Amino acid sequence: MQTIQIQEVGKIREIKKSIAKITGLSRCMIGQLIHFTDNTKGIVVGFASGEAVTFLLGKVEEIRVGDPAYSNMEPFTIPAGEAFLGRLVNASAEPIDGKGAIQSSGNKEQNRSGYPDTRIPGYPDPGRYPVFRKAPGVLQRIPLSRTFETGVLAIDATVPIGKGQRELIIGDRMTGKTSICTDAILNQKDKDVICVYCCIGRTYSSLLKIVELLKEKGALDYTIVVAAHAASPGGEQYLAPYTACALGEYFMDHGKDVFVVFDDLTKHAWAYRQLSLLLERPPGRDAYPGDIFYLHSQLMERAGQYSPEFGGGSMTFFPVVDTLQGDVTGYIPSNLISMTDGQIYMNTSLFNSGFKPAIDLGLSVSRVGNKVQCPAVKELSGMLRLEYVRYNELLKITRFKASVSEAVNQRLREGEALTQFFTQMNNEPAPLELQIILLYALRRKILAVLARGEIDYFKKNIYGFMREKFPNVVREAGDKKELTLELRRGLDDAFLAFFKDKGMADKYQVTSNQ
Repeated sequence: MQTIQIQEVGKIREIKKSIAKITGLSRCMIGQLIHFTDNTKGIVVGFASGEAVTFLLGKVEEIRVGDPAYSNMEPFTIPAGEAFLGRLVNASAEPIDGKGAIQSSGNKEQNRSGYPDTRIPGYPDPGRYPVFRKAPGVLQRIPLSRTFETGVLAIDATVPIGKGQRELIIGDRMTGKTSICTDAILNQKDKDVICVYCCIGRTYSSLLKIVELLKEKGALDYTIVVAAHAASPGGEQYLAPYTACALGEYFMDHGKDVFVVFDDLTKHAWAYRQLSLLLERPPGRDAYPGDIFYLHSQLMERAGQYSPEFGGGSMTFFPVVDTLQGDVTGYIPSNLISMTDGQIYMNTSLFNSGFKPAIDLGLSVSRVGNKVQCPAVKELSGMLRLEYVRYNELLKITRFKASVSEAVNQRLREGEALTQFFTQMNNEPAPLELQIILLYALRRKILAVLARGEIDYFKKNIYGFMREKFPNVVREAGDKKELTLELRRGLDDAFLAFFKDKGMADKYQVTSNQ
């Protein structure tokens, strides 16, 4: 028995770059999907004097004025499912990696999370998800209580992030913002966290570098890459973060933890500004349209932590935004600061001085705070931020003094050790066990008696040494996550054995634990 499909057929009257005006579609709605020839699609974004205005997606150059436009009176949805893991897709969730088509989940079973089915009622393919979906309500959420481990020592120790949080990565160009995000993705290996990397307006070469890095480190197996690079139409750059969010919501609805990176929302705002000016909408501050704040806040609200009744899934956001010469009072940066749960500020002067990752601990903040830290890290890192800020102030005061007291010299040595502690190489995230080991060594003032090169040697080799000679101590640190008396003694014994093995026993003396 054949099914009957009802379509409206219109005609393209005008095309301006990524904008098309269509006549003859009398029943279409905002956010509806429009089909053109040659697999080109569009999204209805407004109406003007009997015309439907659409953003074009796909091969924009292949459609012409007078071509037909088809409307099935369906909202814009994309396929979603496990098959997207390890794939590179565009803003319409279509594969662009040359590995063939992707099959959506397509099952008609209720979500395991118990969350009410959010897919479109009566839609022929239940494996599709709406791109512009309403954020979960307050009653469906619970306060954040679980740690999201980024693997970056400076973040996990001083700016702790919880699963379901929205943490803004902000700073000038070329200060390591993307590296923070990729390190966080690499650190999710074997942690049952699904990652989505959304590229917006970046060059194609930089996108390929990130994909190759993820592939080389084995992170692509649990990652989806949504790409709308600089050569993509403005409509695709506008749509890309919503597509990435919808792909992540599939896993969140099924009780999974999801991590989404938007790199970056400055270029997303630029794309939307370009489209809005082509639509002849009145410009506001910095020529951005008046609804740019709503645009980003609607996106950020979709992150959160579901309650156990709705499956307990979570979605964590790392939106990235550029600043100009460190000006955080710009329109887009100040908007995003107001709608996120904290920011990690990347400082250009720190980056140029060799302090990498160049995180300004004085301006970076997490509004969730140490509520989500594990007990061991919480106990060991309580005053680190204050100590680092005091060290920087002391360094400025003593920089031009010929001599200082021994007490001040000791504080300066401890501050230098703290600086070395925070310094970390790219693409080498530190697991939780290593963070506890290094934090304990810092608190015992072991690092303060080592020279700069010795601190680097200690950081690079202590974890491998302990995994080989003291595996029970490493296992206890990772499993219990509490600084028990047994763990303290085990760490002391491991440090003593390490320094004896390396011929540096005079650098370390064990003190009794009380």
